Order: sequence, then C-alpha cells, then structure tokens
Amino acid sequence: MAAHRPVEWVQAVVSRFDEQLPIKTGQQNTHTKVSTEHNKECLINISKYKFSLVISGLTTILKNVNNMRIFGEAAEKNLYLSQLIILDTLEKCLAGQPKDTMRLDETMLVKQLLPEICHFLHTCREGNQHAAELRNSASGVLFSLSCNNFNAVFSRISTRLQELTVCSEDNVDVHDIELLQYINVDCAKLKRLLKETAFKFKALKKVAQLAVINSLEKAFWNWVENYPDEFTKLYQIPQTDMAECAEKLFDLVDGFAESTKRKAAVWPLQIILLILCPEIIQDISKDVVDENNMNKKLFLDSLRKALAGHGGSRQLTESAAIACVKLCKASTYINWEDNSVIFLLVQSMVVDLKNLLFNPSKPFSRGSQPADVDLMIDCLVSCFRISPHNNQHFKICLAQNSPSTFHYVLVNSLHRIITNSALDWWPKIDAVYCHSVELRNMFGETLHKAVQGCGAHPAIRMAPSLTFKEKVTSLKFKEKPTDLETRSYKYLLLSMVKLIHADPKLLLCNPRKQGPETQGSTAELITGLVQLVPQSHMPEIAQEAMEALLVLHQLDSIDLWNPDAPVETFWEISSQMLFYICKKLTSHQMLSSTEILKWLREILICRNKFLLKNKQADRSSCHFLFLYGVGCDVPSSGNTSQMSMDHEELLRTCTPGTSLRKGKGNSSMDSAAGCSGTPPICRQAQTKLEVALYMFLWSPDTEAVLVAMSCFRHLCEEADIRCGVDEVSVHNFLPNYNTFMEFASVSNMMSTGRAALQKRVMALLRRIEHPTAGNTEAWEDTHAKWEQATKLILNYPKAKMEDGQAAESLHKTIVKRRMSHVSGGGSIDLSDTDSLQEWINMTGFLCALGGVCLQQRSNSGLATYSPPMGPVSERKGSMISVMSSEGNADTPVSKFMDRLLSLMVCNHEKVGLQIRTNVKDLVGLELSPALYPMLFNKLKNTISKFFDSQGQVLLTDTNTQFVEQTIAIMKNLLDNHTEGSSEHLGQASIETMMLNLVRYVRVLGNMVHAIQIKTKLCQLVEVMMARRDDLSFCQEMKFRNKMVEYLTDWVMGTSNQAADDDVKCLTRDLDQASMEAVVSLLAGLPLQPEEGDGVELMEAKSQLFLKYFTLFMNLLNDCSEVEDENAQTGGRKRGMSRRLASLRHCTVLAMSNLLNANVDSGLMHSIGLGYHKDLQTRATFMEVLTKILQQGTEFDTLAETVLADRFERLVELVTMMGDQGELPIAMALANVVPCSQWDELARVLVTLFDSRHLLYQLLWNMFSKEVELADSMQTLFRGNSLASKIMTFCFKVYGATYLQKLLDPLLRIVITSSDWQHVSFEVDPTRLEQSESLEENQRNLLQMTEKFFHAIISSSSEFPPQLRSVCHCLYQVVSQRFPQNSIGAVGSAMFLRFINPAIVSPYEAGILDKKPPPRIERGLKLMSKILQSIANHVLFTKEEHMRPFNDFVKSNFDAARRFFLDIASDCPTSDAVNHSLSFISDGNVLALHRLLWNNQEKIGQYLSSNRDHKAVGRRPFDKMATLLAYLGPPEHKPVADTHWSSLNLTSSKFEEFMTRHQVHEKEEFKALKTLSIFYQAGTSKAGNPIFYYVARRFKTGQINGDLLIYHVLLTLKPYYAKPYEIVVDLTHTGPSNRFKTDFLSKWFVVFPGFAYDNVCAVYIYNCNSWVREYTKYHERLLTGLKGSKRLIFIDCPGKLAEHIEHEQQKLPAATLALEEDLKVFHNALKLAHKDTKVSIKVGSTAVQVTSAERTKVLGQSVFLNDIYYASEIEEICLVDENQFTLTIANQGTPLTFMHQECEAIVQSIIHIRTRWELSQPDSIPQHTKIRPKDVPGTLLNIALLNLGSSDPSLRSAAYNLLCALTCTFNLKIEGQLLETSGLCIPANNTLFIVSISKTLAANEPHLTLEFLEECISGFSKSSK
Repeated sequence: MAAHRPVEWVQAVVSRFDEQLPIKTGQQNTHTKVSTEHNKECLINISKYKFSLVISGLTTILKNVNNMRIFGEAAEKNLYLSQLIILDTLEKCLAGQPKDTMRLDETMLVKQLLPEICHFLHTCREGNQHAAELRNSASGVLFSLSCNNFNAVFSRISTRLQELTVCSEDNVDVHDIELLQYINVDCAKLKRLLKETAFKFKALKKVAQLAVINSLEKAFWNWVENYPDEFTKLYQIPQTDMAECAEKLFDLVDGFAESTKRKAAVWPLQIILLILCPEIIQDISKDVVDENNMNKKLFLDSLRKALAGHGGSRQLTESAAIACVKLCKASTYINWEDNSVIFLLVQSMVVDLKNLLFNPSKPFSRGSQPADVDLMIDCLVSCFRISPHNNQHFKICLAQNSPSTFHYVLVNSLHRIITNSALDWWPKIDAVYCHSVELRNMFGETLHKAVQGCGAHPAIRMAPSLTFKEKVTSLKFKEKPTDLETRSYKYLLLSMVKLIHADPKLLLCNPRKQGPETQGSTAELITGLVQLVPQSHMPEIAQEAMEALLVLHQLDSIDLWNPDAPVETFWEISSQMLFYICKKLTSHQMLSSTEILKWLREILICRNKFLLKNKQADRSSCHFLFLYGVGCDVPSSGNTSQMSMDHEELLRTCTPGTSLRKGKGNSSMDSAAGCSGTPPICRQAQTKLEVALYMFLWSPDTEAVLVAMSCFRHLCEEADIRCGVDEVSVHNFLPNYNTFMEFASVSNMMSTGRAALQKRVMALLRRIEHPTAGNTEAWEDTHAKWEQATKLILNYPKAKMEDGQAAESLHKTIVKRRMSHVSGGGSIDLSDTDSLQEWINMTGFLCALGGVCLQQRSNSGLATYSPPMGPVSERKGSMISVMSSEGNADTPVSKFMDRLLSLMVCNHEKVGLQIRTNVKDLVGLELSPALYPMLFNKLKNTISKFFDSQGQVLLTDTNTQFVEQTIAIMKNLLDNHTEGSSEHLGQASIETMMLNLVRYVRVLGNMVHAIQIKTKLCQLVEVMMARRDDLSFCQEMKFRNKMVEYLTDWVMGTSNQAADDDVKCLTRDLDQASMEAVVSLLAGLPLQPEEGDGVELMEAKSQLFLKYFTLFMNLLNDCSEVEDENAQTGGRKRGMSRRLASLRHCTVLAMSNLLNANVDSGLMHSIGLGYHKDLQTRATFMEVLTKILQQGTEFDTLAETVLADRFERLVELVTMMGDQGELPIAMALANVVPCSQWDELARVLVTLFDSRHLLYQLLWNMFSKEVELADSMQTLFRGNSLASKIMTFCFKVYGATYLQKLLDPLLRIVITSSDWQHVSFEVDPTRLEQSESLEENQRNLLQMTEKFFHAIISSSSEFPPQLRSVCHCLYQVVSQRFPQNSIGAVGSAMFLRFINPAIVSPYEAGILDKKPPPRIERGLKLMSKILQSIANHVLFTKEEHMRPFNDFVKSNFDAARRFFLDIASDCPTSDAVNHSLSFISDGNVLALHRLLWNNQEKIGQYLSSNRDHKAVGRRPFDKMATLLAYLGPPEHKPVADTHWSSLNLTSSKFEEFMTRHQVHEKEEFKALKTLSIFYQAGTSKAGNPIFYYVARRFKTGQINGDLLIYHVLLTLKPYYAKPYEIVVDLTHTGPSNRFKTDFLSKWFVVFPGFAYDNVCAVYIYNCNSWVREYTKYHERLLTGLKGSKRLIFIDCPGKLAEHIEHEQQKLPAATLALEEDLKVFHNALKLAHKDTKVSIKVGSTAVQVTSAERTKVLGQSVFLNDIYYASEIEEICLVDENQFTLTIANQGTPLTFMHQECEAIVQSIIHIRTRWELSQPDSIPQHTKIRPKDVPGTLLNIALLNLGSSDPSLRSAAYNLLCALTCTFNLKIEGQLLETSGLCIPANNTLFIVSISKTLAANEPHLTLEFLEECISGFSKSSK
C-alpha cells in the first residue's frame, strides 16, 4: 500500500497517531506510551519523504485538539499531554525538514502552522501549571520552523512592526514582535533583524519599543549560543555592516533612554549593541575618542559609576549589574588573543560587579529572585571562564553561613561549567576538584535538611514545569518560612544531584585522604543518593539520584570509591545500595517502580562490568567467597534480611570501621560478621534482589515483568564471574541458575500479550527446584499481600462505602497503578482491571512457586523410612515424606491452599465469576506439581464434608459448584502433562475423592446442568485412567470395579424418556462419555464381586460379567433402534448418527475389555451369543471376539491350574527384586503389617524367600532398615522389631540341629554326670545358702562357662550355612553404619537371640526332654550373663557379684571376636536344592495372600508416599492388585484357638451319629460349607470370638437342616467351652429361609448345656416384619429368649461397632452394600390396617422400608427394616402426587405409601428397576467348560458358520474374526486373508468356506476334533 498509494498510507498513519493520543484513549499506561512513541517515530521517518503530508496532518490534529472542549482534571491533563506529544513530533519533523521543500509548502506551513504555534506562545496563561512546558515546546517548534522557513516568520514579524508604526492605540498587541526571542538566528538573520528594527524603531509606540529592546537582546543570545563561531569570527574579522546596524540602533535606543527608568530598561541591549561593534570598543578605550563614539564612552562611564553604587538610583545599579554580566558573558566567547581590549573593559568592572552580587552580608536582590539567580550564575560562570584560578567568590558561595541562594548559584554554575564547554579556551572543571570535601559536606547538610523538612511537613509534589525560582517566588507569601526553606533545600538538593550526575569525580575526589576515610566519604555520598531514590514526593530528585548513582557505578567512577581497596569497597557499598533499594521495591513504597527496576538493571550491568574487569587482578584474595558468605554456615531463612536500613544504618554498614580491616591490599570482611549470625551483606543483597525480581513477575505491567525477567540474566552473569574467580560451581551462588537463564531468554521474546506472558512466567516458576531464602521470602511476602488483596476484593462494596472520599482520592493517585499500595489505604477499585489482574497474577505466582516453599518446609519435617536402594554408601539417607509438611495446617502454603479452595465457590456479585474461573484455571493448569498431594488431600477432605454421618449427600448449590469446579480442576491437572507432574501425582491417592465425586453427582438428577456435570465427570475418569501409571491407588481393583458399577448406571439413563432434542443430544453425550470412561476402567480389570450369598467366587464373577455384558448388548440394540428410527424419519441430523457410530464403537470396545480381562468367568457365558437368533447381536459379538484377539488376550486363564499359577505369580511378585537390590512389595508389607502379625509375617517371608534362594536379599533389606533407624550400636536388635523376629525365626529354623548337637552333650554332662550332681553355681551372696562357699561356686560357674564357651567357639566348622549367611549379612550392613565395632553386633545378636535363649531354657528350646533342676537352671542363667558380656565386649559394672568374672570375660574377648569373624566373614553360595512349594496347600502362601489382601490399601499408601520412581515405579503394586483381584478375598481365618482350646470335651450323641456316618466327607456337606451360612471371624471388644449366621443363605427345602446343625457344631466346637458371641444377619430373610417348627426346636437340644451358657450376646441385625410374625408364631418355643439381655437388636453397622470394632466386623458384603448410596425419604406413611410411620431408602439394587416407630419383637422394642430387591418389584404405581403403591412378587396385596415427594420416590424406584432389567441377560445357554486348547476350534466354528450368513454386516464381522484367528493362533491358511474395514463379502461364498476348511484340516489336524465338537453344538443353536 505504501508503494502504490502513498497518500492514503500516510493519512492512515496520521489517523492512527491521532486516535492513540491520550485525549482520545484516556490515561496512559506503559503499553499506550510505547505505542505512542512508536507512532511518533514512524511519522518522523515518513516526514523525511512526505514532509508536507505529515506536517499538514499534524497541524490539523493540533488545531482540532486545541478546539476540544474538556471537563475535569483528568481530561485537562490528557489534553496537555496530547499537545506536548504533537508539538514534540512537529519539532522533530521540522528539524529533519528536507532542503528541497517547495515554496507552496512554505506558504502552507506558515498559513496553517504558525498561527497555532503563536497561539501557544501568546495565550499560555501564567496560572496554568503546564503553561511553561507548552511554551517551551512551542518555542522549540518555532525554532525548527525558522531554520528553513525564516522568511515566512520574518515576514510575520516585519508585517507586525509595520502595522505598529501606524497604530495610534496605546495598548497594542506586541506578541508577534516577541517571536524574535524564539527564532533561529545566524549572523545574516541578525543583521536583517537589526536593520528592520533600526528602520522602524522611532515610529513605534513606547510599549512596542520596549518589546523590541527586550526581544532583540534574546535574539542576540540565541545567535551567540547557537553559532558561537560566527560571534568569535566577528572579533577576528570585524563586519562593518553589522557594526553600522548596531551603532545606528544604539544611537536610537540611547535617544529613547531619557529617564532613569528608560535607561535601566535599555542598558542591557546597549551593551550588547556595543559588543557587536569591536572597532568602536577599540576606539573608546583610547584616551582620545572619536566624537561619534562619545556617547558610547559616556554610556560606559555611567555604567561603571552605577555599578560602584554612585549612580544615585538603585534601579540603575541593578541595570548596570545586568549589563556588566552580559558583557562578561559575551567576552567569554571571544578569544583573548583576538581582542584584549574587551577583557580590559571587563576587568575594570568585574571587581565591583562581584562585590555587588556576592556580598553575604547584603545579598543582591531586585525583587525578582529567579532573575537574580540567573544573573549570579551567569556572572560566576563567566568569571570562572575568564579567570579560573581566582576563586575567592567560590569560597564565599561555599561558606556554610552563606545564604542558600549562594549555594544554589554555585552548584548550578558548576553544572553549567561541566555541561557547557563549547569553546576550546574555556577552562575545565578540574580546577574545582580541590573543593570536593566542602561540596560533599554541603550535599550532606542539604540532604539532611531537605529530608527532615519532608518528614516534618506534608509531602509537596514538585511539578517539573516550574523552575526553582518561579516556585520560590510564587510561594513567598503563601507558605510559612520553614516550608519555604525546605522547598529551597529541595531545589538545591536537585541541583547537587544533577552535579554528581554531570561529573561524579567532583564529589568523589579525595585529595590526600587515607583509604578508609575515602571509603567512608564515598559511602556517605552514595548512601545519601540511595535515600533519595524512593522519595515519591520528590520524583524529579529521585530520577536524578538514579542517574547519578548510575554514573557513580561506571568503571572509572568505582575505581575512585576507594583506590586503595576498590573491590572490597565496591562489594560493601554496592551491596548495601542494592539491599536498600530492593527492600523498598518489595515493600512497594515506590511509585515509578518499573522505572526504578530498569535503572536497577543498568546498575547490575555496571556491577558485572566492574567484576569482569577485576576478575583476574584479585584472584589471590578470597574476598568474593568471604563477602558472599560461601562456606559459612549461615541459616538462610526468609527473615534474615529484616534489617532497619535507614540512613544511619546504611552509612554505618558502609563505613570501613565496622566491617573492613583498615589498611591496603586484600582487606576482606571480618569473619565474625561473615559467619556468626546475620549473613554477609552480599548474600543479603542478593536475597533481597531475588525477592524483588520474583515479586515483579506478578506485576500487571507487562513491561515491569519483562524487565524483571531480563534482570535475572545479570544475576547469572555475576554468578558466572564469581565462580570463575573462586573456582566454585555456579550453583553455589545461584542454585536456580538454569531457570534464571530461561527467564532471561524469555524476556527477549517479541512483545506478547499479558496473559501469554504470565503463562510463560508460571511455567518457568514451576521449574524452580531449589528453595532459597530469596524465593521463600518472595512467596511469603506475596502471600501476605495476596491475603490482604483477597480480603479487600471480597469486601469491595463495603470497603468502598466506608472509605468514602478518602478512598476515591487514593485511587486517583496511586491505586490504579499498583494495587499493593492499597495495603495502606484499605480499599480497592474493582472497576480498575489492573487491580484484579494483579490479584490473578499473584494467585498464579503463589500456585506455581508454592512447591519450592513446601519443599523447604518439609526438609525440617519428620523423616519416614524408605526402603534402601542399592549400596548404603550411595544411599541418600532416609527419604523425607512430603506428608510431614501437610500434616501441619499452619504452614502458609497450606493456608493458601485452603483459601484458594474456598474461592472456588466465591459468590461475590461483581467478580465472583472471574475469581472462580481464574482459580479453577490457575489451580488446574499452573499449580506446582509438588503441591498436588496437598491439593488432593484438601479436596478429598472438603468433599467428604458433603456427606452426613450416615453417608447421605448434603445437596446444596455451593457444594454442587465446588464439585463442578473440582472436576474441572482435576481434569485440567491430569490433562496437563506439566514437567515433574508424574513424580508428584502418585504421592496422594485420589480414590476416595473420585468415589465421593461420583456419589455426589449421582444424586443430582437429570436436569440439563446435572447431565453436563456427569458428562464432565466421565471425561475426568477417562483422563484419570490415561494417567494411571502416574497415579497411586491403594485399592485400585476395588475402586475401578466400584466406578464401573456407578458409571454404567448412567448409560441409557434417560435417553428413552427425554423428549427435548437438546436434552437427547446431551444424554447421548453422557452415554458416550460414560462408555469411554467405562472402556478405560475395564482395560485389564478383573471383576471383583461383593461376596455373594451362597455363591462361590467364580459364579459371582460370572453373574457380574453377565450383568455388564447384557447392559452393553442392550445399549447396542438401542443404538440400532435409534438408527432405524432416524432412517425412517428421513435421515435425522448427521451429528446424531455420528454420535451413535462412536457410541457403538465404544460399547464394542468396552465389551472386548470386559471379556479380555475376564475370559475365565466370561467366555463360556457369552460364547452362545455367536449363535444368537438376532443377527445384529451375533455380528456385534464377533466384533468383540475380533477385538479381544487383536488385544492379545491370554486364554491360559481357562486352564484348570490357573489358581496355582496365580499363587505362584504372587510369590514371585513378593520376592521380586529391583535393579538395586530393593524388595518393593516385601518391604512395603513389612512396614504396614501390624506388630501383632509380625511372627506370622516373619515365618512367611523367611520361608518364601529361602525357597527362592533370596533369603540374603531379604535379610539385607530388613537389617538395613533396622540399622538405619537405630540410635547407637547398643540398641541394635534389642527391641521387638520385625527384623529381630526374622532373625530369631532364622536362628530357630536353621539352627535347631546345630544347637541340639552343640548343647545337648554339654547339658547332659552337667545334669547327669556325678561330678556335677551336688554342685552349686549361686554367686550372689544374698542368695547363698549357709553350707555353700562363694569361692567354690564361682569356680564351678567359671568351669562350666569355660567348657561351654570353648565348645561354642570351636564349633564354627559345624555352623549352619544359612546362619553364616545371616551373620555375614548382618556384619556387612552394620559395618556401613557403625564401622568401628560391627563384628560385635553380630556376636551380641547371635548370643542374645540364638544361643543364650537355648542355654537358659533348654526344655522349651526342645534340646532336653524335661526341665533341668532349679540349681542348674540358675547356673545356666548366670552363665548366659557371662557369655553375653563376652559377646557384647563389655565388663560387669552394675552387678557387684558378677565383677569377679571380669578377668575371664576380658581374657576371652579376642577368642570370641575370632569366632564371630569366622562365622560372619564369608557368605556360602546359595543352596542349590529348590524347596518345592505346593502353592494352594501351603499355609505360608495362603497366609501371604491374607496378609497382602488385608493390607493392600496400606501398601499402596506406603509406596505412593515413599517410592523412588526411578528405582521402583508402580508396576509391582499394580501387578499385585490385579493378582489379588483375580484370587479374590482369602477365606475367613478363625481366631487362633489356643485361648479357647477344648480338646477334652465329650461329643454329643448327635455329633457321634454324624461322625459315624462320615457326614463331613460327603459332597453335600462340603458344598454347604462353601455357602458361608455360619462362620467364625474376628473378636468382640470383650475379646470373645464372634460367629456369624447369615439367615438368607439357608434355603428351606434345598439344604438339609441336620447338615447345617452339624456344620455349626463343628465350627463352634473349638470355642464353645469359653464365652463367645453370635451375629445373626436377618437381612432380607423371608419364608424361604425359615426353620420349620420341629427343626427350630432341635437347635435348643443338640448342643451341650455349657455351649448355650457361654453365649455372651446374640446381635440381631436387620430384623424385619416377617421375622416379627415368625417369632409371634413360635412364641412358645422362643419363650426362653423373650426379654433376654443377651439378645441385642442392631439396626445399623454403627450400632454394631459399639460391641465389635469396625475392623473386626465381618458382616457379608451384600449386607453392607445395602447401606451405600441411599436416597432417604423420611416421614412417609405406610397404609395398612394400622398406619405406620416409615422411612423409604432407595439404594442401587433395593428399596428399604424402615419403621420410624419401635415394635415389640421377643419382648424388646425394635425398628423393623423390610428390604425389597429390584428383581422382586413387579409394579410401581403413582396414585396421586402424595400416594403410590408397590407390588412385590410373592406378596398378595400391594404396599401403599404416602409422602410429599412421591414422584421423586417413584422415579428412583423405577430407575433401579430399569437398571436391573437392562442387566438381565436373555436366556443364553451356558457353554460347556472351555479349555485353552478348545478356543481356536470354538471361535473358528463361529466364524465359518456366520460367514455363510445372508446378512452382509454379519459376513463382514465373521470374515474379520477369521483374519484375527489366523493371526493370533498362526493358522496355516494358504493364500492371504486381507483384513480391512468396509470390505464386501459376497453371499455365495460356500466354495471359499469349503476350501478354508480343507486347508485347515490338512495343515492343523489337531483342530479337527474340537472344531467338529463345536460344529455339532453350534448347528443345534444356530437359527441358520
């Protein structure tokens, strides 16, 4: 466009410039500023090529803006900013104006632009605060305009002069004449102006003449300052035409000056006109003067006289002073050599001039202070340039008692001398360096007074528009003197800071000072400047102070800080500065914080340059490390930097006396400061800098964020330089170096949106691994601010109302920029998006960085044991469990998470939605993975509160909202594969939370919103399963089975009733989502039915399989029906048919997964579908078969040996060893099994591991754990730990023969030998009998001990190899923790756990047949003490009577040690003989199964909290969970019967009869036992064994009652001699379970009397109406029970827990399942002959009607609970809105109920009835048992049979099955089969089928028989 249509393009750019002006866009922010600057630059560049277009466009914009009507302060400010921007752009465009501009352009410029510019110069009112700036800007435009368009401007001035010559009015407009002051004037233009004015001067009125006089003077200085060379040349080559004009005008003006007043007005111009005539000056300096020049000489004389004070008028004296200063100033532009006369003239006046101007006792003043100051500065600068070494007046100005004006003049003069040195002969500032000390003192005092003044008075904001002089004048009468003084100090301070900025040497210079003093003065200077940076009420000073500090940080300046020790001084002072600034930044006490941050970045760059330069020079010194504190043991907590850094402290810490050793060279920080308490200042500074940079990352200002990110690069550079010097790793200085570098690289990215940038920032924050003082403090500070901001947001309307006006004004100034300032103001403006955005950014920051803070806290948490991974030397010590930190709810991270979760349901009327959405997104997408476990636990705890104590859902809008938010968060979190998420996802289980989510969502109903939530939840389940490998499940199979049960309940839930199309679509979406979730859940899932009633495990599995398989088949049929309907209605929406195809595919996949994982229980039940009468069903089933073949299903599970194989694999899994020797499952089991079962576990583990030749590895892991937890050698294996029990068991099993062989002969000698018959061994004098001799007894004991000891140490060759292995392992493990005496541990343990117990109790150990006599027992006990002392390598000290044996003990230390070394130093090779284990019969394997089953949840939790991913992973646990699911629950293990042994009981006659007929051997009796009608399990709180009788499992007429009594008798027999208790489960008991009268009476006579007496309690559970009627009918028989206290009626499991601990209860699962997921409707009325109040509970499979009033049963008041399963409900009818009837099978009359919510009750019951119907299979004939080898033939028959079908889709499915069979079983069919979708199989394919059959018969003969068998049965079933 720019190339082809330039005009339109330029106009577009101009329009964009116009639209983005502040007056149009409102208040500027960083983004709009950048945009405006960009537009400006663009226009300036274009103006070089399309000048006139740009200028005319800008002129039009300026005109329009000037004509705008504005209201209000903000609009006025925006107008002024817009005008400034336009004027500035114009000035720069005009400055670059091309030379070839046409005349037409010039006319246009003048016509359009000049009037607008003049408007600014003429009309800017003095009162307007922006007037001066606008005037300056406009004058700049005019100056640029006049460069190339002088004629046009001159013409305007000339015309006005002409007009004024003929004007008769007195008050004339002289504005155009004043344009002379602003235009660009060179020599030629000045001549033109002089000519023009000289020509018209006389004709002008007085006002106009004075304007000309004033303006011409300014025009002269414009010329001199812009073209100094032309003026210098004038004195080298005088120009007569200039001189003529000047002289002519001089004479005219001289004539005008008649009165004193007029003289005073014209003298300044006259002296200038005289200066323009060098020759006249030459002439009047002579004694004889030309007559024409006489008036000039007289003028000079009167000037001198007036200057000396003899002029008679103060007015003239002042005018003379001005004229003289002008003369001095002009003379400095003339080279001395060119014209010395003018200098003589100057010297003749300068002394008087100085006396007049610089007199402290009588300061010069003429009523206008600004003008006086300017005059004095001009004078001082000129005098310096004329005579630099005559500095008397400098001293006057420097004097402390001089007026502050003098100080101000001096400072500004020095600044001008430094900055304005255009001419070669002007002297440089070096001459003033000698005054550095005085200047520094002045700076210190001024700073003190200015800051003190600010503290004492209200902060005064300086507007940069007005100069110091104008301000002071304007304030003269308005403020108190103190305010005025403060104000003047501020302006002096500003000038001083500018002076430092201009030349830092001037104040750094330290002539003849020692190093420490130099450092002190530098510190004072820099400290002063640093103090000014945060002064928000002095923004201009603050800005200048920053510039000055930047200059002071330049390389050459830093060297001057202290030339004696530059590096140390640099570290000290610069670090203090950084610390102070960053502290202020983090507390948000600065307004322009982004600018300060940019400046800080420049400082960091300068620091690094200096460090780089000094890197090599200072390698010898260790000051880097020392100053930084590397190697010092310093606590780096977040609060280390809480120092009060006011001026004095800053100064104190920077001065050398406190922290630097005096003297030259490598002085370094005092070590005391470095390592004992507060960290060195360098580290503090770095920490504070890190904190500041971190906290800027959440700024709503994008620029601030990018600047902060770029600063990280300089931090890294500094670390690079430092580690280069000190040869230390860079991570010692910056642990998060790598992430910081990434931050830096991102800061260079192209400008990006605010949201995208924050996303990037949070991603990087999550990658920060190491907690440091910096990031911890940043997190905590941000958290505090976030908490405050959150409160303000939530209280927003209230806070706003209360604060009223104060708050409003606060917003206008500060709040809109930084929300953090609100902290002080207590209010927040939510209309300002920045405030909310900042809160969102803070939230994201806290989420992303929280993990590091958690990590830092958890390091101090309690250590929990983790299994060792590899050699101890490489191990990382005990792994820290993350849970330890979560337990502490007081941690800030925990509080933050709690607050976040509460905000998930924030209902704030204005920002509630935004907060909820943002919290959901940030927690789901940006949370640090380390916080996942905490989040999961908190979500779980919160959601668990949505259920009451009975498990009822508490349905509220807030709870639903929370659930919906949780689902979204979890889905985001699991979908989002954040780096590091895998490591942390598994540290907390989400099973409980997920189940509770589903339980809650289930009751939401079928409204649109509820369906949407359900759909989202299904999607979450699918994502959860996709991340299964990263998550940890404690009871995965149980959990997944439950989830399948719940989610299949939603399939086809409402699709049939829904009428609305949208709801239909939503329902289909829910079907789809449910099925996709179910597909993922069923993958590899063994079905795990609840314990069936009288059904064995495989049968229960088959029933469950059929339930799901049928449901899926019904869903497929439903899809087909809908498709058919759509076809008939003319092809419904395409979307619906696509949905149905997808749903169909999912369902087939679900059926495949179901069958694949449950081939053993499913295949024979479903294979009949291959011959189903419905062809569509057949085709679908073949798709399922094809899919399972493709999935690689293993048919081995159909084998008879499958159970043994699974037990074999279970043992393999437990004994499985990791890469580094760890035993994940075994060690997990060891950590979670309760100590009461340790003996059993020790037996199981040792036996199984030894059978696998892995005993050594087991011992290594067990001993390592024990040793790791031991405090010292002395406590090793002394406790009753699992490791001790394993060791004891090993000694017992493998050492029994050795002990027998070793001790039996010795003991027999002692007991039977005649020598020892009457010997006593008692050595305790207090127990000695009178006839015994102590010495003799000691000798006897010693003799026996010696004999035993030598026998033991001589038996090493006999020592069993397994025990050698135990000792060797123990020796090796202990050596690594306690190397000094590890062999001692072996000996100590061996004697303590092995030899001494056998010596002390030989009878119990099985060595002797009977107990030894007491005296010998006593001797053996004493001997064991001596032997244990030898083994322990310690002497007797406490027992006085044992001390005599110390010599013997000591003398045998070495012998014992040699023996221990002998048995422990070599490990025998593993025993080659395999210990065969018959798995099913082996009690150890069954015990293992039980231990694993009962503890699998704890094992899961243990592994998830402690696992090292890289070493173990979760595979072993997954395999274990799957195997346990296949094996099912272990048999109820009766309580160990040692307490209740009743072996001597006499049997009853009944028992004798049954035994005699060998009833227990009969199949019928064995079948009865498997029904679990009566069983023993657990103990009561009283410690009695408990028996369970499940009434519904007994079927009258089907089960022989006598057999039942016999079974009960046998089960009770071991226990009934002692007290016991019985639980009778009457759930759903009815007529079919009754005991007939004669049978009932038998129960009271068959057992022995005491068996009845010992029944402590009978708990009747779930008594119902039928039982009540039954007890009434048999009242006579049951009289004994009536009113019995032993009879306790229980109506809920909670009540049962009062008598039996929850974990000891073993009620059938089917009974307990009735209590789950209930919808309860209270206050219903059951209508009958007597109406009763009831509660109706609708569960997932049954309806319970529970009476609300008690009824008498057996003399006790009880609640009745009638249960009706879905399968029994025949009809449900809604009579009206308050009444319904229920027809139950086998009950004559329907039940009638009344309730207010009848419709809801009826819908719930219909739902469970429908679900039951959907899962009821058609009558599929069960196939005979299929063996693995039958599978190919069976499936082949189905394929070939259906290949000949008339249905094309069935043929296609059969063909694909044939292809899959060929691949899976590698069937050799000649010629390839092509498997593909959409293949058309012809109907006449008989030849094809026959040829395949022939080929198979030839190539696979083993298939023929199976194939034929299946063929025969298949044809009989097939409809074809």
